[in-house]
Amino acid sequence: MFSVSENEAAAIQRAFHESGEWAAVAELRRHFHIQDNVHALNAVRSIVRWAQPPQPVTTSPV
Repeated sequence: MFSVSENEAAAIQRAFHESGEWAAVAELRRHFHIQDNVHALNAVRSIVRWAQPPQPVTTSPV
């Protein structure tokens, strides 16, 4: 188990969207020492599915 910062996740997601899964695996390995391809690919797929939490809706007083 490991924790991923917002900056690390953004870099991995960017690599995925620009160049695909294996580029994202390479980016993941720049930050973490995961040697097993299956675990690295599963981690990438999990990170790519993360979304920013929805921003609260602000309403103006009437």
